[in-house]
Parts: sequence; structure tokens; C-alpha cells
Amino acid sequence: MSEPLRFRHGHEKTLRFFPISSGKKNCYTVPNLPPSRYLLRTFLVYDNYDGRSHPPSFDVAVAATVVFSWRSPWPQSLARNGAYADLFATIASSEALICFYSFATDPPVVSSIELFAADPASYDAAAIGKNDIVLVNYGRLSCGSNQWGPGFSNDSDRFGRSWQSDSDFRTGRSKVRAVSTRSGISGTEQKPNYFPEKLYQSAAMTAVTAEEGDGVLEYELSVDAKLDYLVWLHFAEIEGRVRRVGERVFDVYINNDNLTRIDIYKQVGGFAAFTWHHTVKNLSSSVLSVKLVGVVGAPLICG
Repeated sequence: MSEPLRFRHGHEKTLRFFPISSGKKNCYTVPNLPPSRYLLRTFLVYDNYDGRSHPPSFDVAVAATVVFSWRSPWPQSLARNGAYADLFATIASSEALICFYSFATDPPVVSSIELFAADPASYDAAAIGKNDIVLVNYGRLSCGSNQWGPGFSNDSDRFGRSWQSDSDFRTGRSKVRAVSTRSGISGTEQKPNYFPEKLYQSAAMTAVTAEEGDGVLEYELSVDAKLDYLVWLHFAEIEGRVRRVGERVFDVYINNDNLTRIDIYKQVGGFAAFTWHHTVKNLSSSVLSVKLVGVVGAPLICG
């Protein structure tokens, strides 16, 4: 890389490129894998390694299914600093086939490829179909904190997931403040998803309550239309002044549909993890919005 001192980890400081002379399709085969569900994570960066100031366009496929499409021009921050992209997929054969397809005459590039075994039942596999569904990550946010996890910090995640800060995805007019705790959180690291304790030790919440008005916490994520989206929300009552049922109650809206009312303390008590998830079918919009509207107290979310 032209400026390796910018990158923190060894696997971020080099890249492999596939010149057009090698063909339109270049693949890696990872052999001797036990059939299971896996998290596949790649790190890609351009950093003008070839001096042409033209990030390449190419596709990435897993088991003949295109899962990522990179198109020039890349955003400057991505081209310069790189980005992690990941997905969950069931690999039923004894090997993983990961292929890079050039677009026009551009050479695909990659800095690292990682595979992590996950619980076969993770992310509601039984309900959504675990063998023929690929879950591509469009956003994995840790609220009220900086980004953390593999590739960002020394914090661990059993599945190798990295968590972005939620700050760039918040919208709306309400003022938001961060809360955190060093206390232990019960109900974390549980099968089949093994969500880490650190996720529930910070949260974002509105600075005003529903009673004071404008107690609304909003997020927007850019997505692709005409696909299904599995949305997982993570909560823990880590603000010590909420000590009984009914002191914090809020409604959850996804793309303006009021889907549920949540009282974290009623569900699990204090300093305990609570997770709620919902599948949005055939989303017609290129934006997925999540909005927490206060009923009593201030809405709060951990991830």
C-alpha cells in the first residue's frame, strides 16, 4: 500500500489485485470445511496502489451468488481508508468458493478474507431458511459508542462481527445523549447468536422524555430495494434511575409502521439484554428507517 502507516492491522496493509490478463473470474477455494453457517468478512481498499486514481468496478460471489458489487467511483473515504464487508451464509459442501469478477477492464482487489464458524441456528435460520439464504450486512450498529470489534479494536465477538458507531446513521431533530456502564449485563453471549456483553453496555437515548415532548430517536440506513431485510434491535436498561415497570416505554416504527411497544424493564428487568427482531418483506424503498417514539420516559437503544 502507498501509505501503510495509515492502517492499524497487518492484513490491511497489503492487497491482491487480479489483472485482466488473468481472466474475468478469479477465485479462492477454502477446503476442508465442516458444513455449517459461516461469517465471511472481507477488507477492501484501493489507496491508489496503481497510481491511476481509478478505483475498480467488480463483483464478489460466494458459491456462484453475487453478494457484493463495487462500482467506481468509490467514495473517497472508502478508497483511501478501506472498508469491511461481511455476510452470513450456510456452506453445505466441504469447501468455500469465493470469486471476484472483473467489470469492463478493471482488476478486482482484496486485502483480506476471513471465515468464522457460526451457530447453524443463528439469525432465525429455521424461520428464514438456513441453507438457501445469504444474509448480507447493511449495518451493524453499536449505539452510544465508537466502532469496535475485530478490525477496529481488541474487543471480542464470538462470530467475529465488527460493530460501527451509530452516530452517522442518526437522523431527526431530537437531541441524543450516550449512556454507558461497566456493570455486567445478564443474558449476553447466549446461543444461537452470541451477542457480546459489550454491545449492551452502551446506549443512545433522547435527551428529553416523551412527557417533555419530541422524545423520538431515529435512524436511516441505505439499502437496496426489492429485497427482504432482517432487523434486530438490542436493548438493556442500563440507566440506574429506571427501576420499575412502566418508567420507560416506547413504540418501534420501521419505515413508518408501528410494530411493537417495548418496556425493557418489564421484559427482562435491569442490566439484562433484550433483543427484538422483525423481517421487512420486499422493501420498496432504498432507505430503511427505524424510529423509537417515547410513550413514557426517553427511548433508549443499545444496537
